[in-house]
Amino acid sequence: MTGSGTRTSNRPVRLRLTAAAGLALVVAGALYAFGRIHTPNYDSSLFGRRGNDANILKAELGTALLCLALFQLILALWMYRRLPGAGAAPRQVPLTHRIGGAVLFVLSLPIAYHCITAYGVQTYSARVALHSIAGGFFYGAFAAKVLLVRSRRLPGWALPLAGGTLFSLIVILWLSGALWQLARP
Repeated sequence: MTGSGTRTSNRPVRLRLTAAAGLALVVAGALYAFGRIHTPNYDSSLFGRRGNDANILKAELGTALLCLALFQLILALWMYRRLPGAGAAPRQVPLTHRIGGAVLFVLSLPIAYHCITAYGVQTYSARVALHSIAGGFFYGAFAAKVLLVRSRRLPGWALPLAGGTLFSLIVILWLSGALWQLARP
């Protein structure tokens, strides 16, 4: 009887984890499909900047995004008591983490909008393909994390995995986009 009760009580958790993974794949796939069929407009602007000026602005915004992601990682480690020597996180840390996540998402939108409208999804080089695909997966992972953060009784690894995936994708996007742009002569 205990095994049956355990199986039944784990079903909603498995369903939520499966739904989160499915949502991530659907969002990433939809962005990939849109980016492949969309006709790029290389002359599109970002806050009035065009061409290389727009790309430099995206690199600067992307660098700010990376810094905010690092701040989010530190807050998450503090909340989960994994930040060495920091002790328990004060009550305002979870709220700061949530607000930081919202700011991070909003800051990413103009960058992503310009990327997908100006360039779409391109695969002519490994760097560009990695950047295009990671961008779609970023929004898929973000959607999954929002779904998971609202869930109760998840395995202890679920939220850290979702947050770590988001952080990793931001690092990949920064390395394959912003750093590449800022390092150009």
